Amino acid sequence: MRFPLSRPKLLSLTPLLLAGLLAGCVNESASYLIDGRDHAVTVFVTQNVFWSKQAGLSVVASHLPDCQRRFDFGKMPLADFTLELFSTGTETFLLRAGDDMWQVETVGCTQLPEPSADVQAQPIGVFHFDARKNLVFERADGAAG
Repeated sequence: MRFPLSRPKLLSLTPLLLAGLLAGCVNESASYLIDGRDHAVTVFVTQNVFWSKQAGLSVVASHLPDCQRRFDFGKMPLADFTLELFSTGTETFLLRAGDDMWQVETVGCTQLPEPSADVQAQPIGVFHFDARKNLVFERADGAAG
């Protein structure tokens, strides 16, 4: 009995099948440029398997050539992904997704403790997915820069 696809042909299709499975995965980044490309806060959203409803969130604080560091902030739901960015001082930034908050600074590229409830924060913008499923940074109305 002959099968329509011989073993060599089936093996040659394996990479195509795997690529098809991975095509639905998310691997996006977007940046808030502070002083050009060398001074920025960059957000990375990665979904390793297409069926997962969550994605990994990491942030890179960079102030080149002095420092650059990546921080892993765990998993977040992909549905209605929104990550707000605020300024809490000179080169200090607060990121907020729902009830979760993180604070980073770009002087030494470090993660700071979660801010107190009375922190003074000025909105800068929001990271979100656009209509084409690309992660983008959208500056807040009236934000400096």
